[in-house]
Amino acid sequence: MMKKEQKIRIVAILGSVRRDSFTRKALDIVLAELKNSHSLEVDILDPGCLTLAFPGESEGRSVKDIKAKVAQATGIILATPEYHGSYSSVIKLIIENLGYPSVLAGKPVVLLGVASGQIGAIKALEHLRSVCAHIGAVVLPDVVSVAGVHQLFDDQGKCLDPKVDKRLRSLASVLLNYILKHICPQKAFEEIVRGK
Repeated sequence: MMKKEQKIRIVAILGSVRRDSFTRKALDIVLAELKNSHSLEVDILDPGCLTLAFPGESEGRSVKDIKAKVAQATGIILATPEYHGSYSSVIKLIIENLGYPSVLAGKPVVLLGVASGQIGAIKALEHLRSVCAHIGAVVLPDVVSVAGVHQLFDDQGKCLDPKVDKRLRSLASVLLNYILKHICPQKAFEEIVRGK
């Protein structure tokens, strides 16, 4: 069994700089479900609050901090709007700033995409899954793509569609179940073997 002081740490990477974005509203529901179901720490990487470098430039002020947070994370949530058939440029910029080899390598990742169109963020999530797999992240199979997102939330961020709300909350369960089944027992075993 894991020691009580070992907390599960989730890093949620937001792929929108827009204030009160639909991506953030959807992500907030996932995070609320995580916090309700387990004792854990959550960090949100909001690109609107970060100073990031473009590839080939010197590291921005935020890079060391975000690398450390992701390296210490037990699990990752990537949340993106779909723009022109792919994920947002800011989420790609954050991924680029996570180094090579990436600190995302080996981390369990769940994907959340939102779009105004009828088919949701399927294309964005396909592209994002490919990039994450390429850099060695463990992309969990259950992704959530939300269609017609502009009609789904009230002014307080509550989801107006119970089915979509349930799907968003299920993403928290997918990540947490994977962590509890595959990561926590591994850490506990390592402690036993090392005699701690």
